[in-house]
Amino acid sequence: MSILTTKLHMPRPRPNSVARPRLIDLLDAGRAAGCRLTLISAAPGFGKSTLAAAWAATRAVAGPQAVAGPQTVAWLALDAGDNEPRRFLTYLVAALQAVKVGIGAAALAALQSAQLPPVEALLTDLLNELADAGESMLVLDDWHVIENGAVQGALALLVEHLPPNLHLVIASRTDPSLPLARLRVRGLLTEVRAADLRFTAAESAAFLGQVMGLHLEPDTIAALEARTEGWVAGLQLAALSLQGREDAAAFVQAFAGSHRFVLDYLVDEVLARQPAGPRSFLLQTAVLGCMSAALCNAVTQREDGAEMLAALERGNLFVVPLDDNRQWVRYHHLFAEALQARLAATQPEQVALLHRRASAWCAANGLPAEAIHHALAAADFVRAAVLIEGEVERMRGGQEATWLRWAQELPPDLVRRRPVLSVYLALGLLPGELETTESHLQAAEAWLTVCAGMSGAAQTQFVQECVADAAELPSLPGTICIVRAYRAAALSDLPGALQAAQQALDRLPAHDHYWRGAAGALLGLAQWASGDLEAAYQSVAAGMASTQQAQPSGSPTGYVYLLADIRLAQGKLQDAAAISEQALQRIKQQGKPAAQGAADLYVLLSEVHIERNELESAAACLARSTQLGALAGVPEAQHRRPVAQALLAAAHGDLDSAFALLAQADLLYLGGPTPDYRPIGALRACIWLRQGRLLEAEGWVRAQGLSLDDDLAYRREFAHITLARCLLARLRRAPDAAAFEALLAFLARLLVMAEAGGRLGHTIELLLLQAQAQASHGDQAQAQALLARSLALAQPQGFVRVFVDEGPFLAALLHASLDAPSLDAPLPHDALSAFARRVLAAFDQPAGGLPVSAPAGGAGHAVQLLSAPQAEPMADLLTEPLSAREVEVLRLLGSELSGPQIAQRLVVSLNTLRTHARHIYDKLGVNSRRAAVRRGHELGLL
Repeated sequence: MSILTTKLHMPRPRPNSVARPRLIDLLDAGRAAGCRLTLISAAPGFGKSTLAAAWAATRAVAGPQAVAGPQTVAWLALDAGDNEPRRFLTYLVAALQAVKVGIGAAALAALQSAQLPPVEALLTDLLNELADAGESMLVLDDWHVIENGAVQGALALLVEHLPPNLHLVIASRTDPSLPLARLRVRGLLTEVRAADLRFTAAESAAFLGQVMGLHLEPDTIAALEARTEGWVAGLQLAALSLQGREDAAAFVQAFAGSHRFVLDYLVDEVLARQPAGPRSFLLQTAVLGCMSAALCNAVTQREDGAEMLAALERGNLFVVPLDDNRQWVRYHHLFAEALQARLAATQPEQVALLHRRASAWCAANGLPAEAIHHALAAADFVRAAVLIEGEVERMRGGQEATWLRWAQELPPDLVRRRPVLSVYLALGLLPGELETTESHLQAAEAWLTVCAGMSGAAQTQFVQECVADAAELPSLPGTICIVRAYRAAALSDLPGALQAAQQALDRLPAHDHYWRGAAGALLGLAQWASGDLEAAYQSVAAGMASTQQAQPSGSPTGYVYLLADIRLAQGKLQDAAAISEQALQRIKQQGKPAAQGAADLYVLLSEVHIERNELESAAACLARSTQLGALAGVPEAQHRRPVAQALLAAAHGDLDSAFALLAQADLLYLGGPTPDYRPIGALRACIWLRQGRLLEAEGWVRAQGLSLDDDLAYRREFAHITLARCLLARLRRAPDAAAFEALLAFLARLLVMAEAGGRLGHTIELLLLQAQAQASHGDQAQAQALLARSLALAQPQGFVRVFVDEGPFLAALLHASLDAPSLDAPLPHDALSAFARRVLAAFDQPAGGLPVSAPAGGAGHAVQLLSAPQAEPMADLLTEPLSAREVEVLRLLGSELSGPQIAQRLVVSLNTLRTHARHIYDKLGVNSRRAAVRRGHELGLL
């Protein structure tokens, strides 16, 4: 995205402008008092921008009057186009680079991606960088043009987390959507309102004399100040009208009323007093938002644009320079609006003509966005449609919101007659407006059918009338299928998504590598959601290869992430790690800011390390991902970091933090075509089970409508495994032979599906559940055989966490496998036994997150325990292990400390301690402190 640098230039005060020390002192006082936000809010024409620029100029240099020493000023002049979040953030970063060279480089790289990264992550990283810069000021001018909720939310986040060295100034006609009352109460807000901005009598006299060159009687100045109520724009227009008049007093008495009427009256007066040439120039150029001499010449059909602009600036006619060289300028917004109203009232037939001329010049001079704006303003919709079609690359380059806004301003009938517009508009409307999307696709297909029935000159003319670039036509049938594939995936229509994605590949030309890449990725995602993960991997890999042909210099990190994620879902930990590590190594070797998607890859790599129980490496990866937070490349994956952090917290036994992180993940979850193969709700239910909160876990199962009779599908596989966990926990509390057989049958069905799909992680997990079920039911030989099989599958990939998370019951089963040669299914060879001991060692680690290693009494006692299903309290304990906090409480209960002393040691209330104790007693099957301590010793907890 190109940057219009004129938006970043702070207006320079005129040499003879009126000094306003009272307002500068007011602003300085607020800054000195610790206010972090200054709001300058008033109606148009009160000099908001002028004041902000004057104050910023004093802050930009060192001096005895400076509140906090030298500061750097970042200035951003906003316009309606900044309602697009990507554009706003891009300009925000560009403006802040005045504060510190290179700041936000990673954020800018992230903003160039096809998908907008999470705004919170972008701003978090940016604010962290700003915190290391010196004292600085950011001015957001004309904030009132911002209506987009996402951009307003970005401002709220910015204000909430401003570093103390950054002061924010907002100049706006209306108050921003911020908690101003709260900021006032906290002493963080300085406000300058219209009452403050009005010129005093002294300032009015100085303005009229030293700026406008008028020598008026004090009574006339006072009357004029009273009539305009100190309104700066009104004073300036009145002064322009007064120049050369001998009847100044009579003139001042001749107008009155509200600002709007005063403005209309004064603009009439100003225009009437201009010679015909300048008057015509003012009206004709009023249609331009910003203008150069060449553009003015094109619009006015004159050759004196440079001279006219210079003369207008010398005459104080509201000309605002937009760059240091004054090559680009604009009129004061209020003055421009008045001129436009006058033009529409007096020369309505000229408005469209002037916009068409401006559109033609902008198109010829590399300003397509401005060309489209003027074509739409001229209601020249055919020309606008041609220009908008010429900008379809914006749909690939991450500016889809801007392109979509343009296209939606075209008449619907015109769009339906233009197939390229129809298809790209359908693409831009995904995934929200599915029905509208389909109607656009049908219109494009109908056009293609009509075109196919023509031939020769008739067909050529038909194409020329309806398509800006005929080179788009060969790909259009395939592109339609791509939109349909995405639409079907959004509607969870997997067969439809598979069919449409395959049709896209069949219909796209071999040379259209970009869209073939997109089709391959969509086909892979549909295959993945259907459970065919190996086919999904091959399709995504083919899509990546096509995309690299289309964009050799582009980064395929998003595709790489999908490939690694598929391997992780398959349980191929080595491949997932290798793909991620190789991609990250390539990024490092480039010697540039980390590529888009690097943060995602670190998260995925952390998940591999967690599964291998390499918790320090996992933490390091998550820390690096957090540093690169703005460089998340897959929006649908933004919830994965807090999920991985939750898994890591749970591995360390901090289940409360795990819940909090899963709640954060819930807020970030977006959904999309990428399969959610490990739902957040199911993870939460699993942690509930580890805490012994069976009722909560069962509540989640019921809310999902899960049952043993369900048809099995990959998309619900993890949820069904969670259902099986709940049933196993329930059976340990209340044995039931029929329910046990039903559970075993359900686990067998799940295992067959997981094995057939090549999903190693789920296969191991299901074998472990079967082993525990058989052991709980007394079939030790079958349990040992299942455990041996799971270890054999886990060893090559290094799975450890899947065992440890099962808890102490599985630890006992592993001890029995290693140390009880009388069992029928010992581990088959030394290598596997060594791996089993490595897994057992993970149970004993303090970071293992489980309070139990082996039951007291060694392996013999473990065998006895496992073969004694009638020992209900013991089985209940092993199903519901104590949390790390509960183990800490239990240890203190075994001390000589009293209840109040324990509560003081834990920094909790006595009631909270009693709650902990009650949960411990319930889990251990006891009813007293002494019995709980004795049971803790028996189980190796103490």
